Amino acid sequence: MARSDNLTGALLMMGSMAAFTFNDAMIKGLAGSLPVFQVMFLRGILTTLMVGAVAWWMGALARRLPREDWGPVFWRMVGEIGSAYFFVTALYHMPIANISAIMQALPLTITLAAALFFREPVGWRRMAAILVGFIGVMLIVRPGTEGFTIYSVYGLAAVAFVTLRDLATRRLSRDVPSMLVTLITSASIMAAFGVASLTEPWVPVDGRSALLILGASVMIIGGYLCSIMVMRVGEISFVAPFRYTSLVWALLLGWVVFGDWPRTITLIGAAIVVASGLFTLYREAQVNRRARMARQRELSLGPRPR
Repeated sequence: MARSDNLTGALLMMGSMAAFTFNDAMIKGLAGSLPVFQVMFLRGILTTLMVGAVAWWMGALARRLPREDWGPVFWRMVGEIGSAYFFVTALYHMPIANISAIMQALPLTITLAAALFFREPVGWRRMAAILVGFIGVMLIVRPGTEGFTIYSVYGLAAVAFVTLRDLATRRLSRDVPSMLVTLITSASIMAAFGVASLTEPWVPVDGRSALLILGASVMIIGGYLCSIMVMRVGEISFVAPFRYTSLVWALLLGWVVFGDWPRTITLIGAAIVVASGLFTLYREAQVNRRARMARQRELSLGPRPR
């Protein structure tokens, strides 16, 4: 793999994480001005229109979703809607760096869930890293302490729903266009929050709120596009660790925009989670590399004589 490809992949991953985190900051900027359901519905309209345009341009709308992929797409929608609700609600009430630190546990929960539900092999080293990472998560949410609130639980629920989404994504056929799945997901979020917004009074949208919603829509589309392109460039083992740059952006935006800086114990917990996730990614890359080398050896030896 050319070094320039890895560098391009790393830049795309960092760009994706920056875009998603700026989206989070803009959504958080609406806290106290607009209710969650209304914000998510309005952003969903803009996002769906933008995704639809990109999907049409890429020719994804001409493809049909195979029947065997209906189930995974349904569960992916459930995961996306649930994670959006719990994450944005927690984001409204928690420092952006705190909720971002909780979300860094995703590589750990996905690895554990894949082992439990898909029987993917996980050695004792990765299992130990997962357990250590969960200790880090507990340091962030600090159950039973003064800083623990229901929104800490919402953050953990968001992790669970994103894990469901990513596990469902793994079950999709390889020939399903990513933008078609993204469009279906975006439309489902728009519809779900549109119905939910009818349960509460609507609030007039002023110029500031409209700009934040528009900016959040643009950022989330940019994040989606970068995350799709990054899967086509560079080695996953090299590119994946750069997802943790989202925590750097969350710390910076939380401090500069909202005047929040996490407590020392939260930073320690975040460091443990990140270190555990990096080790898990490293071990997974090692296992995959050994498996590829073993297959190459088998191919080079050829079929055994009978």
